[in-house]
Amino acid sequence: MHIAILTFDGYNELDSLIALGILNRIKKPDWRVSIASPTPHVESMNGVIIERHVSLSEASSADAVIIGSGMKTRDVAADESLMAQLQLDPSRQLLAAQCSGTLLLAKLGLLNEIPACTDLTTKPWVQEAGIEVLNQAFFAKGNIATAGGCLASQYLAVWMIARLEGLEAAKDAIHYVAPVGEKEEYVERAIKNIAPFI
Repeated sequence: MHIAILTFDGYNELDSLIALGILNRIKKPDWRVSIASPTPHVESMNGVIIERHVSLSEASSADAVIIGSGMKTRDVAADESLMAQLQLDPSRQLLAAQCSGTLLLAKLGLLNEIPACTDLTTKPWVQEAGIEVLNQAFFAKGNIATAGGCLASQYLAVWMIARLEGLEAAKDAIHYVAPVGEKEEYVERAIKNIAPFI
């Protein structure tokens, strides 16, 4: 099982790295979570430089893909050569997008007739692409999920775990990262958000 998190220059650390941390709570020999980027290194909106694990072409063959958000997502969406590398297909992959990552799903034509979640900055751009934007943190239909708000990345990770490994595995993963003294309430809220879409 390979999950790729698409991460571009100007990425938001909360989007890519929270999902990375939660998804890696699954400890199985065949479970792999990768940062996928078009270049060997990418720099975040706050100057954090990370090294990719896999290329975009490798991400296109992953079992599941999360598209992270960032300050330069509109530049990515306008780059035809970069977008052409994203060979994503919900018939064979789970696909999820966070905030401005939703714009990339829209530009790839993968959100046709599917409402989506995104952040307030990206909302008008997604609407310009003809997509209905919901005022909520998470929504999924079939194999495609979107989330709005940086900390909503946890919902994408929990949804993916629930779809791939089951609800109990998802509960265990979110329980591990929940704040001390709030674990039960935290798990309940996360599961409540994703349960209708599993």
